[in-house]
Amino acid sequence: MTIPKEIAQDVVDPKAYGDWNRSHAAFAWLRKNAPLDVAEVEGFDPFWVVTRHADILNIERQNDLFHNEDRSATLTTIEADRRVREMMGGSPNLLRSLVQMDNPDHMQYRRLTQSWFMPQNLRGLEGRIREIARGFIDKMAEKGTECDFARDVAFLYPLHVIMEVLGVPAADEPRMLKLTQELFGTQDPDVNRAGKEMQDAGEALNMINATVLDFMTYFNAMTEDRRKTPREDLASVIANGAVYGQPLGHLEAMSYYIIAATAGHDTTSNTTAGALWALAENPGEFRKVKDDLSLIPAMVEESIRWETPVKHFMRTATADTEVAGKAIRKGDWLFLSYPSGNRDEAVFDDAYTFKADRTPNKHVAFGYGAHVCLGQHLGRMEMRVLWEELLPRLKSVELSGPARRTQANFVCGPKEVPIRFEMA
Repeated sequence: MTIPKEIAQDVVDPKAYGDWNRSHAAFAWLRKNAPLDVAEVEGFDPFWVVTRHADILNIERQNDLFHNEDRSATLTTIEADRRVREMMGGSPNLLRSLVQMDNPDHMQYRRLTQSWFMPQNLRGLEGRIREIARGFIDKMAEKGTECDFARDVAFLYPLHVIMEVLGVPAADEPRMLKLTQELFGTQDPDVNRAGKEMQDAGEALNMINATVLDFMTYFNAMTEDRRKTPREDLASVIANGAVYGQPLGHLEAMSYYIIAATAGHDTTSNTTAGALWALAENPGEFRKVKDDLSLIPAMVEESIRWETPVKHFMRTATADTEVAGKAIRKGDWLFLSYPSGNRDEAVFDDAYTFKADRTPNKHVAFGYGAHVCLGQHLGRMEMRVLWEELLPRLKSVELSGPARRTQANFVCGPKEVPIRFEMA
């Protein structure tokens, strides 16, 4: 069957993710009635919507059969796809980061920085990360009894961590935050470059391209600096890195910087803000973790499942195949819905309830297989450390006004979490 028009519209509509009850209701209907079927939405090529946890894992583990690079790795309109291919000499992607690569390139480029993000290397950073976390908690305490946790803590703390790792000066962090929000929030008038609703695909693409060029201008200068004077930072690894015995191409190097500088903090920021929002609305869960700090790692996993900041990635079938009894043809485009997989009733009991001590918690928020999130261990550490420092000091917390999420169908999360709190 073809997915009903109104349900398919909620799959693609940025406002449905800003509301989030709309998108969750659509995916719940799909899991029950059409767990793997085709969406036909005006302005888009038809695409399969993959909603079940098992099917997402099945596709993600078959990296040769389901590619990232052959078509756009994120959902895009027919017109935007045409314009990107025109700009990029036939390529469907504006960037060429790990997200837009398949093997053997993906494995070769991933190896370049993989050791930086392994747990054994990150252990050496924990002391500094804890120091950064305490600094932001102190600033929160200085605000008295109210703040916007998203803007004042959750956005800034992971940003500072990854910028130190990358080698970006603290003075440039506001610029990096603004560019990140413009890149991921193109569909939200509160954060996009134009400050208005985007109706025209060409106008939206021009905004994204302008943001990418701003990033490239910045990181091009950083590359020149690190080639002259390498440091002990990730920027030096990228600037001086080699793949297949050759220096990184300009597009690949710039894409590497951009993915590190954006995904390296935005997803953690969204999850952290979403966790406190959930705790503020669930005082029993807040008290549960506060009374037993050994639950923090489980709460981190639950907050990742709960918020699932990356809403989808696209895959393209490289051959005729079958998934869950459905015939998938070579060239078919598949939309992997991670929030849906993380609310799958077959895997998660009481999936629409935030349970700080949920176990097991086999969420798919970081992806799976070869494309599993490179920064997952750093993100987990940052969140664990923040809660270890904040919860002993936080006596109470509640929402002091309406919390809101960004409108975006690719990456999004809370943009405002106003809270009233008491610190010890």
